[in-house]
This record gives sequence, C-alpha cells and structure tokens, in this order.
Amino acid sequence: MTGFQNTGKLGRPLIIGHRGASCCAPENTFPAFEAAEAVGADGVELDVHLTSDGVPVVIHNAQVDATCDGSGLVNDLTLEQVRRLDAGIRFRPEFTATRIPTLDEVLATFGERLLLNIELKPQVRPASRSRLEATVADLIRFHRLEERVWVSSFKPYSLHRMHQIAPEIDCGFLYSPLTLGALWLMPFTPFKALHPHTSLTSKLVVYAAHLLGRRVVSWTVDDPVAAVRQSQWGVDALITNDPGALLALISAGI
Repeated sequence: MTGFQNTGKLGRPLIIGHRGASCCAPENTFPAFEAAEAVGADGVELDVHLTSDGVPVVIHNAQVDATCDGSGLVNDLTLEQVRRLDAGIRFRPEFTATRIPTLDEVLATFGERLLLNIELKPQVRPASRSRLEATVADLIRFHRLEERVWVSSFKPYSLHRMHQIAPEIDCGFLYSPLTLGALWLMPFTPFKALHPHTSLTSKLVVYAAHLLGRRVVSWTVDDPVAAVRQSQWGVDALITNDPGALLALISAGI
C-alpha cells in the first residue's frame, strides 16, 4: 500500500512535515525529521541535490549558503566537503554541528518510520541533471521503499525521467503561482498526485483530481483556517512547517 492510499483509512489528510518539523529544527536535517516523528507526523517532505561525486544529499537550495556555514553549489562540492558543513548554526546555536544528511542515511533511518516525499530539485550542472533521477530511484529500490516513498518536482521532464526509470514509484506534479506556465504540460506528464501551493488548492481542484484518479497534496499549509477547509474538501495530504500543531487541529475536528 502506498503512502497516498493510506489516507482513506486515517479519515483525515496525511500530515507531512515540510523539510521535517522546520518550525523547530533546522530544515532537511535529522533533528527536523525526528521532531516531526515525535509529534506524530505521518511523514516528511525533503529535497535532494547531487554532490559533484554523485551522492544525493538532503538540502533545499542549490547553494549551501542560506542554511550552512559554507558557500558554493552543492553540485560543485564533494560529499566530504558537504559533510564538513554545519547545517544547524544558522538556525539556533543549540543545533551547532548538525550535518547535511545523505538521502541514503535518511532512507535507512526513517524509511520504515515515516512516509517520505522526495522533491527532485533542478540541478545546476549538466552532469548532475542527467543522473539525479536514476540515482534516487536506485536508492529507493535498494532500501525496498517503493511503497513508502513518492517523489515530486516542478519540472515535468524530471517526472518523465523518474517514471521511465521507476514506474512503480509514485510521482507528484508540483506547481505554484510562479510556475503556472508548466501546467500546459500536465496532460503529457506522468503523475499520481497534484501538489498545488496552498493558494491554488480549491474544492474544485480536489474534486477534479479525484475524479481523474489523482490525489492532492497541498503545501505549505500553516494557516489553521486553510488547513481545516482543505481537510473538509478531502485533500489527501497537507505539507506544513508545524506538523504537531496541524495534526492536533485536524485530529480535534475543529
């Protein structure tokens, strides 16, 4: 049973921590994933880039500058160089020495404990662009997590590659107000779920998606009013920075 299909048995949307519980720990790190698990989140969303030596690491930006104590493109750094970076010090001092995890480490540690939504980030360097999907698919298969993981992307070509390489892994089509131009490719893109920005999630979108056999994963839903409304519409999953607060709200039936 895939993660998306679990929704019906729960009687509520899946609650997915955006880059973990990023409200209270450094995003895309083990502390953030552990915090999401501790509050009862069903899963976590995370982002991957390839290092220069071809290892998928879990970080949002193409450059390490925003969240780490170093600088440069992930695609230009070796795994050894990435491992030296501090991914926690910019968040709060108590997270000093938090490291950027590899996707392999995340799958090995959390794959049987949490559902994992892996966002395939656009790669800057051509060599990384050509290898990302195959490398990620190989790791998912190695850990036998095809039914615990789904991948998402803003880039239709990335979803095409993943579907060609690993059709058994569910794909989600990401879009936001800034990427609406890509929607014209939707009829030609393989995906099992729509991943609209919360501002683009509507009752009609949910109804139409379900009518076509697709699921809806809304992001990033931190507003309680929006969370309750979208839950009532039948959204299949809500991605949020504060999964504990959202889970308490939805579970209380407010």
